[in-house]
Amino acid sequence: MDDVSGAPAATVFDTLGAEYERAFAASPAHRDSLRELTGHLAPRSRVLDVGSGTGRPTAGFLVESGHEVLGVDVSPVMVELATRQVPGASFVRADVRTLPLEEESFDAVCVYFSLLQMTRGEQAALLARLARVLRPGGLLAVATVPLDVEGVDAVFMGCPVRVTSFAGPAFTALVTDAGFAVLSRRSVSFTPEHPEATPEPHLFLLCRRV
Repeated sequence: MDDVSGAPAATVFDTLGAEYERAFAASPAHRDSLRELTGHLAPRSRVLDVGSGTGRPTAGFLVESGHEVLGVDVSPVMVELATRQVPGASFVRADVRTLPLEEESFDAVCVYFSLLQMTRGEQAALLARLARVLRPGGLLAVATVPLDVEGVDAVFMGCPVRVTSFAGPAFTALVTDAGFAVLSRRSVSFTPEHPEATPEPHLFLLCRRV
């Protein structure tokens, strides 16, 4: 997932490493989203975690809840951290857009804040692909920063990035157009634990493949 300003997403998250977890893992809304997701899952469900980062909180929470997790991330540093921190899950270094995935092979997919360095077209294409890898009725837990921005250069925790996103209603429409029905929607403000952090809007959706 390359940042089109020239710095690959892998480079950004290799640099951040565990600092990213310290900044974001305490989000109450993220954990509430995971609790809501697991409340709908049968025991031993198979879950794909897109942009799995350090493995915490998402993969760790899911494993502790009794589910089978495959985490995918472009950052080798993040994959190494996740493998060490959540040994009960499996992690691969790969670009989920091109990683071979069998259709209808997962019960749920998590995509927490891992779309923001993709173009709008790439975000739409990936969500449609993820609908296909879900079994009928499978669940999508997705979160983003709901801002109407496209190709905006920014500094994220000291790292230059180029960000693309959608305003909340447009993002919700993007998800439904990809083949999902929205079960719940929650908007919150969260300030990461980082010296340069400011409050940012977060949008969490729980959806079902239709």
